Amino acid sequence: MKLGGYELKLEKKIRVSAWEATAISLLAILIGLALVGLIFLQAKVNPLTGYKAIFSYAFANKFGLPLTVNRSVFILLCTCAFIIPMKAGLWNIGMAGQLYGGALAAFGVALALGAKGSQTPTLAPGLIITLMMLAAILGGAVIGAIPGFLKGRFNTNEIVVTMMLNSIGFWLIAYGIKEGGPFMGGGGEGEGFKLAESVFPPKVLGGAFTIPLALGLAVLLYLLFARTTLGYQIKAFGQSPSAAKYAGISPQNVPLLVFILGGMIAGLAGYHYFAAVPGVYKIPLNYGDFGDLSFYGIICGLISQGNPVAAVPFALLFGGLTNGGRFVQGQLKLGYGIDYALLGVLMITLVAFQFFYRNSIVWKKMEREP
Repeated sequence: MKLGGYELKLEKKIRVSAWEATAISLLAILIGLALVGLIFLQAKVNPLTGYKAIFSYAFANKFGLPLTVNRSVFILLCTCAFIIPMKAGLWNIGMAGQLYGGALAAFGVALALGAKGSQTPTLAPGLIITLMMLAAILGGAVIGAIPGFLKGRFNTNEIVVTMMLNSIGFWLIAYGIKEGGPFMGGGGEGEGFKLAESVFPPKVLGGAFTIPLALGLAVLLYLLFARTTLGYQIKAFGQSPSAAKYAGISPQNVPLLVFILGGMIAGLAGYHYFAAVPGVYKIPLNYGDFGDLSFYGIICGLISQGNPVAAVPFALLFGGLTNGGRFVQGQLKLGYGIDYALLGVLMITLVAFQFFYRNSIVWKKMEREP
């Protein structure tokens, strides 16, 4: 575009620095919050009042902060479960089904070992906690292996398969916790049984002990893709499967591997929220909400450009907004869905601003013709 003696054009970026990516993301967040401010104004609420209530409850309130942290860890684990297949050019839309599989496996171990309600477990509590975690990881891996195998062996669409498995996992839990189901609570209240108090996991700073585990996992995945041969092979497959095959990288093994790894982490997310978060310790009636919450892992993975460490602040932001948005809805008597509107607009702006990760707008003075 030419304006007077100047030319406005787009130029492709070779790379984007960490500071530049941070600045772009912050600008997108500010614009997203400004747009949601219009919704507050329509509801006759001062946007500053609304945001103060959201952020103070999510990040400064003694009741809200632990909820935010635990929810953020859940989102971070789902983000990591998405990023691993993403590096291979594949889409893991099945974190919900994988975390459901992990939850069923973990609580199946608790049920088998007598760690239910007021029962006395048959093994030491520490061993049962360990076995539950391993079962959750294995349960998620089994569900994840299905789309990975089908993709590698028959080149099926992994998005369709994982979405189907989400529904299967949802209804398997519904069957398990319904009246007469094997995981039913003691009063037949439509939710799963509560774990025996002796197998409540230890707390870290008042929150789930899985918090440092998730942060360490994010760092480990970063190192995997930055420093190891396996990480290089996965990325090479994602950039060009045909070239990777020519280089000796198996087109069958990579999809299976990345979906198993992603499923393992998603299964751990199921254990984290249902068995490790203080005050839960059961598969709740609203377990489907956490399946929906897992999809924020996709957004965090895309915004962070597949960097699990860079995803940490975004997971914290989304965890806080989902928590604070629901609180302010009741506190300020706003219409239902303000939390979804807030997150939806914010996600759209963040994804849209990824355009500036790859392009820059250049305003140049045109050279005069001789």
